[in-house]
Amino acid sequence: MKKILSLALAAAMALSLAACGNGSSPGGTPASGSNSNSGPAQPGTGGKGIYLSLGTGGVTGTYYPLGGAFANMITNNIDGYTCTAESTGGSVENVWMLARGEIDIGFVDASSAYQSQHSEGDFSDGSASSIKPIVSIYNELVQLVSCDSNITSIADLKGKKVAVGSAGSGTEVMARQLLALYDLSYDDIDEDFLGFGDASTGLKDKTLDAAIIWAGAPTSGLLELGAQNDFYMIDIPADKIAKLKETQPFCVEVMIDSTMYSGMKNTATTIGVPATLCVRGDLDEDLVYNFLTYCFEHLDQVADAHTQGANLSLETALLGLENTELHPGAVKFYTEKGLF
Repeated sequence: MKKILSLALAAAMALSLAACGNGSSPGGTPASGSNSNSGPAQPGTGGKGIYLSLGTGGVTGTYYPLGGAFANMITNNIDGYTCTAESTGGSVENVWMLARGEIDIGFVDASSAYQSQHSEGDFSDGSASSIKPIVSIYNELVQLVSCDSNITSIADLKGKKVAVGSAGSGTEVMARQLLALYDLSYDDIDEDFLGFGDASTGLKDKTLDAAIIWAGAPTSGLLELGAQNDFYMIDIPADKIAKLKETQPFCVEVMIDSTMYSGMKNTATTIGVPATLCVRGDLDEDLVYNFLTYCFEHLDQVADAHTQGANLSLETALLGLENTELHPGAVKFYTEKGLF
C-alpha cells in the first residue's frame, strides 16, 4: 500500500512540474529526449514519460495555435513523451530558451535560426549556436501599419509613437534593422514594446501612430482593426529590400493589398521570412524523425490549427534553411524523402 501511494505521489509531482511548462524534469535538469534506453518513439500509441516544452509566441499570434497542434501531435501519438505549448516572447526569446534548455522545441524565424548558428546579431557571443531547425512552415510578413495616410515611408516614423514588438522578439529585432535602413534608431522614435494584439488595439484607439507586426498574414489583430478602421501598409522599396538582404538573406519580396485585408486602403511591398520550428541540438533523433513523419502524414491537423498551417508542405519545408545545420532527425527524414 505504501509502495502504491509513493508511486501515485511521484506521478502527481511529475504532472505538476509538466503543467509549469518549463521543460524541466523533476530534478531540475532540462527535459531531454536523448535517453537512448527509451527506444524509437512509436507514432499512434501516445504516452507520458519525458515532458517537453514547446515555445510559441503571444497568444494572439500564429505561433500559439500551431504550437498547440504540434504539442498535441507529440503527446497523443509519440510514445514516451508529453508536450505542452507555452506562450513566450517569440523568436529571439525562444532561441535563448532553447540554448539554455528551458524549452525543447520552439518557433524561430529563419533569420534568427541562421544568426544563432553563425553567432551573429543578438547571438554574437556564440552561446546559442547549438539550436537546430527541423522545418519551415510558412512565410511571416513584416507589416508596417498606420491609420495615418500621411505616413507612407519608414522615414516618416521619426518622432512618432511606434509599436516595435514585444521585447526580445524577432519583430523587435527586425524593427531595429528596418529603422537602420533609413539611418534611424529608437532615439528617433517613441518606441513601445507591444505584442500584436496590443499593437492593433493601440492603432484602433489612436494611442499609436504606427506598428510593426511580423507575423503570418492575414494577422487576426489587423483583420479586427480593418473591420472598423481604414489603415495603410507602409511600403518598403525594392532598393531597401535589396540592402536588407545583405544581412538577412532569407527575405523575399511580397506584395500586400486589399485582397488580404479589406480595411487596407493601399498596395504596398514588404518582405517575408520563413517561420521555422527549431529544437535543442541534443534532442533525441528518433523523436524528431517520428514527429516529422507523423506531421507530414497528417498535414490536415496542422491546417486545422491555423490557416497558415495549410502552407506546410515538403516542397517548402526547407525554405530559408539552406545555410543552417539541421537536426540529425530532420536530416534522416528529408533524406528518406529525397530532398538531400
